[in-house]
Amino acid sequence: MAQRRIAVAGAGMGGLMAALILSGRGFDVRVFDRAPAPGGKMRQTFAGGRPIDAGPTVFTLKRVFEEAFASVGLDFDACAPAQKAEILARHAWDGDARFDLHADLTRSIEAVRAFAGPQEAEGFARFSADSARVWRSLERSFARAPAPDFLGLVKGAGFAGLPDLLAVSPFSTLWRGLGRYFQDERLRQLFGRYATYVGSSPFLAPATLMLVAHVEQDGVWMIDGGMHRLAQVLAERAQAFGARFHYNAHVEEIARAGAGFTLRLADGETFETDAVIFNGDASALAQGLLGHDWAGATPATPPQKRSLSAVTWTFASRTRGFPLVRHNVFFARDYKAEFDALAQGRLIDDPTVYVCAQDRGDDDRPQPGAERLLALVNAPAIGDQGPLPPQELAALADRAGARLAACGLVFDDPPTMAHATEPSMFHALFPATGGALYGRASHGWRASFQRPGVRTRVKGLYLAGGSAHPGAGVPMAALSGWAAATCAMADLTSR
Repeated sequence: MAQRRIAVAGAGMGGLMAALILSGRGFDVRVFDRAPAPGGKMRQTFAGGRPIDAGPTVFTLKRVFEEAFASVGLDFDACAPAQKAEILARHAWDGDARFDLHADLTRSIEAVRAFAGPQEAEGFARFSADSARVWRSLERSFARAPAPDFLGLVKGAGFAGLPDLLAVSPFSTLWRGLGRYFQDERLRQLFGRYATYVGSSPFLAPATLMLVAHVEQDGVWMIDGGMHRLAQVLAERAQAFGARFHYNAHVEEIARAGAGFTLRLADGETFETDAVIFNGDASALAQGLLGHDWAGATPATPPQKRSLSAVTWTFASRTRGFPLVRHNVFFARDYKAEFDALAQGRLIDDPTVYVCAQDRGDDDRPQPGAERLLALVNAPAIGDQGPLPPQELAALADRAGARLAACGLVFDDPPTMAHATEPSMFHALFPATGGALYGRASHGWRASFQRPGVRTRVKGLYLAGGSAHPGAGVPMAALSGWAAATCAMADLTSR
């Protein structure tokens, strides 16, 4: 039998994982991406003349990558050395209220006790136990399945696991569910923020998203060389197995060709293939951006169902005042007002700001010179309505800076904004999204079951990435790519 050919359109995390698995199993793999380097949303830019991660910064569920690499005979730790963070994140509400969440659960419980009292510490212990129960119930029966399936979830959880799901009121919102554990509004803010990890509002997302707390507790890792290095490692390993990567190669059309497909690039070059894994937003297929044959292959995400976008700034500056660690969150006073504004398609008046200090780990001592920083605030996915007016973008930067200053973070040098990225720029980078960075919003308990699975309605055409099941986030996108590769291998070898 001739070696089966599989094309991967998009070198984001899902596509890279699919390429690694397929090439490691002996398939003829070609990967196409219109960017000059792998990574997709895991992109890299420069600050102060040095490379800086400008996309995802938090690496969790390392064992997913260990298992995937092991399945093709590789040692992930040898390929991508990483250090485990002892401080998961540092949180601030003003110049005095600060709280560290630790990798060690006992230390976190004691930190909650010191921060908010014994009742909140007891609530946090219950919350942590329940979040672990939810993850155990969902990991195999849902997260690692190729498609979202409510009946399959119930069957997979079994009679023993179903009570674990029902115990956390899965039909309730995350914000309401957190009220069962915490009376302190600040702690509800802290753990409610986990909804934004999948681009959603804690006031609308289901309580099952509390599982993110366990995922982080299981380990937050700092990859040597940064998150973009992870994308490079996947590409390098796939290439070592024989996969061929084509960068600056925009796939303009996917067309049927007998039992297979033809990919046509923007420069007119064409490639024949037996199967295609599409690692772009599923809406791009549904909207016909890669040919009108695929309009019914997968559902489009309506604009009102999109996840959040963001405005990000990458820059280099000396800092003082606030003792930064790798991951820092500066909370605004009125959390609900933030998400009300986002739901109305507006920028936030007083935004919560995430800052990743990429030259730091757990050591919060001042850096000797200008350090690389990524700052992020949530924004509505309105990028297909045009760019934000410069004055609005500047005003948002001022408001974000004021929030940081209120918590004590001072920049000794005026930050040199090497890159500011707003929703229209994300929409240009990731077509058909409006700038949404996480696919479909996880609002309501049904939302997770409305996300498309990795198999489309077209035989031989598969999905991978954050818009497909099991959803957004680096490990989830990797699982989608692994599932797509597994389905493609099964389907091709059965022909």
